[in-house]
Amino acid sequence: MTTVVDVDLMADLKKFGATDVSACFSCGTCTAICPLADDDATFPRRVIRYAQVGLTDELLGAKELWTCYHCGLCSQSCPTKADPGEFMATARRYAIASYEPTGLARVIYTRPKLGTVVAVLVAAFFALFMLTQADLGGIHSPTLALFQFVPSELVHWLGVGTMVAMFAAGAWGVVRMTRALARRDGVTWADVAGSRAALRRSAAAAWSSLGVESLGQRRFREDCHDDQPAEPLWRRRWLVHALTIWGFLGLFGATLIDYGLELAGIKMTGTPIPLWYPSRALGTVAGLSLMYGVTVFLLSRWRRWTPAHATSTGSDWLLLTLLWITGCTGFVIEVALYAGQPPVWGYWFFLLHVAVAMELMLMVPFTKFAHAMYRPVALFFYALARDRVR
Repeated sequence: MTTVVDVDLMADLKKFGATDVSACFSCGTCTAICPLADDDATFPRRVIRYAQVGLTDELLGAKELWTCYHCGLCSQSCPTKADPGEFMATARRYAIASYEPTGLARVIYTRPKLGTVVAVLVAAFFALFMLTQADLGGIHSPTLALFQFVPSELVHWLGVGTMVAMFAAGAWGVVRMTRALARRDGVTWADVAGSRAALRRSAAAAWSSLGVESLGQRRFREDCHDDQPAEPLWRRRWLVHALTIWGFLGLFGATLIDYGLELAGIKMTGTPIPLWYPSRALGTVAGLSLMYGVTVFLLSRWRRWTPAHATSTGSDWLLLTLLWITGCTGFVIEVALYAGQPPVWGYWFFLLHVAVAMELMLMVPFTKFAHAMYRPVALFFYALARDRVR
């Protein structure tokens, strides 16, 4: 097999925020101190070496990129101050931009001002498009008729189109990543689904990836150093990360329940219902969870509470800002729905909420949110490799 060396790889990586890891002389301190490193995940040393010698394919096929949670121990212990933790974060940005087909992620990561302009234009497009279809004469109705202001069919089909575009771009990236990881680890289709034993291993790996690690945050919670008792519980990164994920998934689930209730003729979407209704209760709890997680993340990056947040890029702020606006405007709409006299501003917050939520979905494959797609895949391969070693 021919190995292709890219002499420009390090220069390209620096555009994504990498520190100068040319100072690294591969002493192995980072790998020795990392609580997540093991026989099949000798990072960050291995990944740094790939970058130094220009092995792009090996870098993009390294599951270690995604099994790292950037606790910062490696950077704190590095004798040459090469900051390997920040390098791993940079390599993940580079990987996201390399996996997706449009080049938008590269713009967002390497040209943050232009990326911000693109984000504003995308949200403005969604808002203006819905505004052209809105019934402005209905905003003074005796009830807050959100889906008469913007027809529910328009929101529904705009959402469907946005999700199709998101899944198409996301699937492209996941397939490219999966092929890269499978090549590097020597995993074939037969290893995944070629027999009953293979299917059992794959099912166990999928559960480890999605249930135990992605949702349960086991290794993040048990091994990463910022989860020691000295760290205040309210800002432990594993907890804040988990609440953000659970909140987002809970809101998605509440939306599906709400849509199901409409199909069943129980209620119309966007109308007030008791707080104990399943969709309302789940949405409220999930919204609070999301807002807490995102707000603490924003404060942590602003105050630089953890090594992982000592350096922030425009893409980090963009994702957190979109999530915060989506959550905040959602609660503002709740207040407007239950107000005695329906406020006109409720319609404009609804327009902003839907526009930003649509943008957030559309931008999943291109922003840091892509971790939600790529990390479970890497953890799946990690679990498979661990099973083979046993």
